[in-house]
Amino acid sequence: MKTLIEKQQVLLSILKASDSLAVAFSGGADSSFLLATAHQALEENVMAVTAVSPIHSRREKQAAISFAKRLGVRHILIKTDEMNIPDFIANTKDRCYVCKKLMFKEITKAAAAANISHIAHGANMDDLNDFRPGFKAAKEMGVFAPLIDAELSKADIRRLSQEMKLPSWNRPAMACLATRIPYNTPISQDKLKMIEDAEEYLLSLGISACRVRHHGDIARIEVSQTEFDLILEHRQPVIKNLKKIGFVHIALDLAGYVQGSMNL
Repeated sequence: MKTLIEKQQVLLSILKASDSLAVAFSGGADSSFLLATAHQALEENVMAVTAVSPIHSRREKQAAISFAKRLGVRHILIKTDEMNIPDFIANTKDRCYVCKKLMFKEITKAAAAANISHIAHGANMDDLNDFRPGFKAAKEMGVFAPLIDAELSKADIRRLSQEMKLPSWNRPAMACLATRIPYNTPISQDKLKMIEDAEEYLLSLGISACRVRHHGDIARIEVSQTEFDLILEHRQPVIKNLKKIGFVHIALDLAGYVQGSMNL
């Protein structure tokens, strides 16, 4: 089994062999670590590309912009139009495949325009244990996952990010807003806005990470069990604000926050 230092060296070797690289950059812990390491390996021959659309929160967009600016990395924003694709709106179990195929197609165009030869995304070893239709899209589009190739887990990435003093080292897991809507329930911009507004309010209370699952007129709140007390302390304001956003019933999931719970 490789040590963490050995894994890091493998990653650097993989990235250096790329010559030039466009990183699909969400601003989360994984893609931030990948971007920072790619910048270390390739310097000016790396570019960050961030998708902008209603399925991505404004908070994520700003985090990506701030991080790339801090690194001094070339950074472009591309608009993706998932909400005009019927197969995406239908929200089947292949939704992520449809979305990623579109995103990687647009990143490929941006990379070609910048004379960049390779594209990478920030999937890690732990992602192999979840339902990830987007991996198929990445493979089809020739997008590789250097963190997986270097056998880096989420814990490895957080530890190395902390050692590198990256502000993203303890950033909560991120996922597009569409993941809050149950499969086979159509996605709409109104639903996405309700979810984003509700989560922004909960985060303003000091919650470290949350998901507001959209079940029709029910908001199912997922937070860490250690933060139940914070939700209950603000119970009435939470009810008032989420009802103002458009939900009728407000529920706290007693199982707590579970990443990818809609895939279970």
